[in-house]
Amino acid sequence: MDFTQAKQTVLSELQGVFDTVDEKQVVELTEMICSAEKVFVVGVGRVLLMLQAFTKRLNHLGIEANFVGAIDEPAITDKDLLIVGSGSGESAVPVAIVKIAKKYNAKIAHIGSNANSSMTPYEDLFVRIPCSTKLDLPDEIKSNQVMSSLFEQSLLLLGDMIALLIVDKEGITDLHSLWRKHANLE
Repeated sequence: MDFTQAKQTVLSELQGVFDTVDEKQVVELTEMICSAEKVFVVGVGRVLLMLQAFTKRLNHLGIEANFVGAIDEPAITDKDLLIVGSGSGESAVPVAIVKIAKKYNAKIAHIGSNANSSMTPYEDLFVRIPCSTKLDLPDEIKSNQVMSSLFEQSLLLLGDMIALLIVDKEGITDLHSLWRKHANLE
């Protein structure tokens, strides 16, 4: 495989995924983010890295966002939203965190592939990215990429799409002004 073939594989798989993502679910998640007092994210491995990038972007947009486990993580309340990234919906840490967050009556949005996971009873919203997971479910979009790369890429790009929806919803017209909230100790 050469670079052109690799590029075509990744881009065509991503197009296939986003052709199937339900716009209504994404719009509802955007609304939940904008109406929450604070947003928290949880995931494991590369999924967490994608969600941490999204957390940073939300903060740039003026939305208080945190990732579970950060040293400066505040308490979650019933005014907050927990966004969980888990393709399978079965990863032990995210499932445990969802159960704890629900005890505090936080809203739960799960972004994943498995619509019938252990998280389902706790979710207020499920946003489906129907990529291959470790469960290898029959209705998942198969990928020629390494492991769950397609899900992780889709999660990162979905976050950037939601950022654009937030910019529009909040009437942010001067995108350059967002640099005021960017880290400056670099």
